[in-house]
Amino acid sequence: MPELNYKSISEISGPLLFVEQVPNAAYNELVEITMPNGETRTGQVLDTRSGLAIVQIFGQTAGLDVKRTSVKFLGRTATVSVSDDMLGRIFNGLAQPIDQGPPILSKERIEIVGNAINPVSREEPSEFIETGISTIDGMNTLVRGQKLPIFSGSGLPHNLIAAQIARQAKVLGKDENFAVIFGAMGITSEEANFFVNEFRSTGAISRSVLFMNLSSDPSMERIILPRMALSTAEYLAYEKGMHILVILSDMTNYCEALREISSAREEVPGRRGFPGYMYTDLSTIYERAGKIRSKNGSITQIPILTMPGDDITNPIPDLTGYITEGQIVLSRDLQRKGVYPPIDVLPSLSRLMNQGIGKGRTREDHRGVADQLYSAYANGKDLRSLSAIVGEEALGTSDKLYLKFADEFERKFVNQGRMEDRSIEGTLDLGWEILSQLPVSDMKRLKKEYLTKYGKWQEEKDAVS
Repeated sequence: MPELNYKSISEISGPLLFVEQVPNAAYNELVEITMPNGETRTGQVLDTRSGLAIVQIFGQTAGLDVKRTSVKFLGRTATVSVSDDMLGRIFNGLAQPIDQGPPILSKERIEIVGNAINPVSREEPSEFIETGISTIDGMNTLVRGQKLPIFSGSGLPHNLIAAQIARQAKVLGKDENFAVIFGAMGITSEEANFFVNEFRSTGAISRSVLFMNLSSDPSMERIILPRMALSTAEYLAYEKGMHILVILSDMTNYCEALREISSAREEVPGRRGFPGYMYTDLSTIYERAGKIRSKNGSITQIPILTMPGDDITNPIPDLTGYITEGQIVLSRDLQRKGVYPPIDVLPSLSRLMNQGIGKGRTREDHRGVADQLYSAYANGKDLRSLSAIVGEEALGTSDKLYLKFADEFERKFVNQGRMEDRSIEGTLDLGWEILSQLPVSDMKRLKKEYLTKYGKWQEEKDAVS
């Protein structure tokens, strides 16, 4: 459609403009908004019906006036300029540089909306990604092409864990083009400074692209930012053959911005006031992870969300769990004990773990060790709850061993230093060491040949073999 300036704004509601008498505006079409003082803002058509165009504004809305503000429809959708030069750079939610560096000048411009990967062309994830964190590598393994969220809570160290994963993530035995796309939504200035300093001080910035939206920035940027980040990831992965790890924090802030826009549009609210289409909206972000058969690159995604009130049944973690392939759950109880990272392995899950572990990928005993650790720790936690009622002295000898095992598992296996990068062999060997506190006769989930080869029961090996 021709670029006409419309002054038929009927209402301004939060980040939305309602423009009437627009004959054929297109969904997601970009607009240019000219304010009464001559300044311009960018916006996007959110909805259009019966000549009414609902436009969402990217940026501050202060100074807008119904009668003196004009809107120009540009006839194209939002795009982002992409290039290899983005590595090592920091951008805001609209992909504008905020690191005093030059703007990205490239002939390559791609639409930020993106398309879901055709299920037929998807390649099955099968390559183990070593994060250096035992509770993830050993118990809830991350596989290339997977989307594995971290379920956290207010005040828990998810930012520290995200930075550690970004710094340490690698694929064993391969020298590949690997990069991290980090998208932060609604974070504080203190958190932004932490991430920037962390990436720069460790040298990880050279292989990273950072997108930052502060809590003081317009909430509309939070809707755009993950799509900017994922479009950049898709370019680097599928056009440049790189393997990309995308970390998005905090998806709760994204969903809150989605609810704010829905409320401004006066839509009928769903659960907890969130829009009924939030599941579909989240899937357009999460489903952009994966591997494509005809392409060399891949996109692995780790979304981070803080559960309001630590409620895992809240719509945000609930819907995220349906779309993604597992979850890493942080525990406030472990944090109170001084355990870092406070990852609770019992409610955590990686649905693609079996496809990335075993002989030739991690080690042949990996599945058995993980199952045995899980079983013994679950038993120990049950006994911990029982001993709180009847007293530890009422427990039998075997029960006391499992009670001690639960403490040792948290103290030695779960707990590790922020800068500690454990190899998968070190993680599995540590698992065997902790299991050696229990009777070898209880090792029902481990094959006898593995007990003989890797076990720590010196006096009982002969009996097993």
